[in-house]
Amino acid sequence: MISNQILQNTIEGLKAIARVELCVMDVDGKEVASTVAGMESCSAAAVEFVGSAADSQEIQGYQYFKIFDELQLEYILIAGGAGEDVYMVGKMVAFQIQGLLIAYKERFDKDNFIKNLLLDNLLLVDIYSRAKKLHIQTDGKRVVMIIETENGKDSNVLELMRTYYGNNSKDFITAVDENNVIVVKDLSEGDSSKEIDKTARNAEAYLLKEGMKNIRISYGTTVNEIKEVSRSYKEAKMALDVGKIFFDERDIVAYSELGIGRLIYQLPIPLCKMFIKEIFGGKSPDDFDEETLTTINKFFENSLNVSETSRQLFIHRNTLVYRLDKLQKSTGLDLRVFEDAITFKIALMVVKYMKYMETFEY
Repeated sequence: MISNQILQNTIEGLKAIARVELCVMDVDGKEVASTVAGMESCSAAAVEFVGSAADSQEIQGYQYFKIFDELQLEYILIAGGAGEDVYMVGKMVAFQIQGLLIAYKERFDKDNFIKNLLLDNLLLVDIYSRAKKLHIQTDGKRVVMIIETENGKDSNVLELMRTYYGNNSKDFITAVDENNVIVVKDLSEGDSSKEIDKTARNAEAYLLKEGMKNIRISYGTTVNEIKEVSRSYKEAKMALDVGKIFFDERDIVAYSELGIGRLIYQLPIPLCKMFIKEIFGGKSPDDFDEETLTTINKFFENSLNVSETSRQLFIHRNTLVYRLDKLQKSTGLDLRVFEDAITFKIALMVVKYMKYMETFEY
């Protein structure tokens, strides 16, 4: 259903052009939108007009017009004044509002289709038949982006993104919950991951300009068939969650960049606890002091290079070796050995994942 605000904006714009006062009422004679005060006096005449067989009628100096949504009577338009000129203006306004009803209904139908497509609520045969009916291309390249902001429950974000992407009939902007906005982005031939990332950054810049804060955007992989859109959506959802755990410094995360974090995210918590217990006994790698954790992280950042790590930490090489030896004694893992380094790195990520899940649960 078209909103009352849209109707109000429409008739105000048309009044400014035609210089004719306009009012829209529902079939019960209640005012929906009006360019002038005091139109309640026309309510009884509007209800009487609803019951008549005429599509338009002049009553006590006002022109009345019926506006249908397909075959269902939806609104009564009242144009202030009599005569041929006012009649023509009224007919054009009624035609404009009827066109808006059709356009919004089509958008609503498409929106429902995209939501059900994302949530896997459609059979394969229904996907193609409904796409054809709604004139949606089935074999185009697409990617799904999820946009989350601090103002997540504010529906204004959804409208902002619809405004940003304009009237491009190939892009779809919707929401399946209160927290995120979903963009099903059409991709022209040759669009690379760099272009998708650029698109995400442009959208982020627009939202920042509009006052949105703490924006996070994730996106899945490119799909070539409409039936695969739900897969890209699931990937984008995972990228959003995994990004918060392992890439919290990034505001834009691609599914293809998740690496081992994607695997850890799918592990059950009991298995994670068992892994940490087997590797470290009763101790968690998160229990190390700040100096040790800084040393470990910097060592990993420099690909296990002792010389470069000691240089960046502003310590002597022997001091770093001493710290690594001390760590080996307490954990049994020598970070200078590739296999031990991998085990330790995974353990740190697993602990980070478990901590995130604990906060998520409560």
